[in-house]
Amino acid sequence: MWFLVLAFLIAVLYYYGTRNHDFWKKRGVKYDEPIIFFGSNLSHIINKHSLSERFYELHNRFPDEKYVGYFEATNPAILVRDPDLIRNILVTDFRYFHRRGLSPHKEDIEPMLRNLFTVDGDAWKLLRQRMTPAFSSAKLKAMFPLIVERTAKLSVLAESYAEKGQEVDVRDLMARYTTDFIGACGFGIDSKTLDDESNDFRSLGKRIFTITSRDILVQLLKRTFPNVELFRHLYMFAPEIERKTMSLVQQIMSQRDYKPSGRNDFIDLMLELKQKGKMVGESVDKRNPDGSPKIVELELDDQLIAAQVFVFFAAGFETSSSSSSSLLHQLAYHPDEQEKVQKEIDEVIAKYDGKLCYDAIKDMKYLEMAFKEAMRTMPPVGFLTRKTAGKYTFPGTNLTLEDRTGVVISTQALYSDEKYFEDAKEFKPMRFHPDKKIRKDLFLPFGDGPRACIGERLGVMQALAGIAALLHQFSVLPSKSSKRYPDIDPSSTIIQNVLGGLPLLLKKRKK
Repeated sequence: MWFLVLAFLIAVLYYYGTRNHDFWKKRGVKYDEPIIFFGSNLSHIINKHSLSERFYELHNRFPDEKYVGYFEATNPAILVRDPDLIRNILVTDFRYFHRRGLSPHKEDIEPMLRNLFTVDGDAWKLLRQRMTPAFSSAKLKAMFPLIVERTAKLSVLAESYAEKGQEVDVRDLMARYTTDFIGACGFGIDSKTLDDESNDFRSLGKRIFTITSRDILVQLLKRTFPNVELFRHLYMFAPEIERKTMSLVQQIMSQRDYKPSGRNDFIDLMLELKQKGKMVGESVDKRNPDGSPKIVELELDDQLIAAQVFVFFAAGFETSSSSSSSLLHQLAYHPDEQEKVQKEIDEVIAKYDGKLCYDAIKDMKYLEMAFKEAMRTMPPVGFLTRKTAGKYTFPGTNLTLEDRTGVVISTQALYSDEKYFEDAKEFKPMRFHPDKKIRKDLFLPFGDGPRACIGERLGVMQALAGIAALLHQFSVLPSKSSKRYPDIDPSSTIIQNVLGGLPLLLKKRKK
């Protein structure tokens, strides 16, 4: 009798673990062969790949397909390869793809996942509308004196490495610079990260992007078994991250008596929004009987504020430091390009009376081209995700996606495709010359459409300013520990971490 019960249980588990695994086969779509229960979720762990590398490999495995199927546990998902379909997803048919889909649950439970980057639905739309003014040209220009202060400290620190002939991990160096700036413009705090790399601000930043065994296990369980109550209340972000973020935000707001302080930083913006009461607007999900959008509202409580501060801090320092250090790495191995960049920096700074300013950075066109090329050759984020909002049929095909189907785009694979970028492995800033007119749907470091990165211009501005300040006084060279093609940390999730950092030498320039 016990044998029959056991056999029945095994049969039920097998059915549960494979019940959708013929989904793509029935539709004639080529797909990644799934593993029982886990689908495609284990492939990058088995192959020791980062998530970006996982989707890069899947994209390249099927070179003649417009899209490729895979599985998030037992749920069908799809990787889209065709640039025209990608544009439909991100821009043209955005109403069917406004969900980012990064939370395993339909309703966000985890507080830090309620931030603008990961939250979906009406909360995303209302937050996006209210937060957009914080990144206007006028606001960015007003922030620039804070950047200048940090670039001066960055130069002093670089001088100490150059004098000793000591190699420096530019990934860490630029992270300390961007963390210092984000602390000032985000929280009105002088974090002194450039003076002390072990302070609380830098420690929090490092922990957010250090993926531990605990983090890998929790993410795997939540994505494989999202409806199991035991795993539903596990947090993807470690408890200490939420605790430190909440404590920091509440401390600052308490010091300001929960009112705007006149600092015009990010915390002030949040407090101004809180003072205005509930956010009200048209729903992106809910409809009235006549088809018009329902009016919805959202209360900006302390948890929601902390989530926005969290993503402003995390995205603000990490993506900028990753991109700027990648450019320094590429220039170290391309001294001819470094010379061109430095020549432009010198000429533009001289034009503005020897001062680094907002308008000077806007004038450094070749530097910007080199920066874009660094993001293409060493993308800090190698993929974009969406989740369908309702049924959707790809134009020109008979393939219909069901509601809440995961969709992914491997930007890293697009960037390395010879069809779109000639000599794709080569570092060639001139490919981004304005006259070249690269298709916008082929170069997506900040996404595209209504869910493109809200802080793109701020991130680029602080990165270019830091690079300009360094290269105006120093040259970068490979060191004995440098690797021409650095290894990616296989535990990387959204941001691609580099194993061993990016060590380089700094050499004082002779003017």
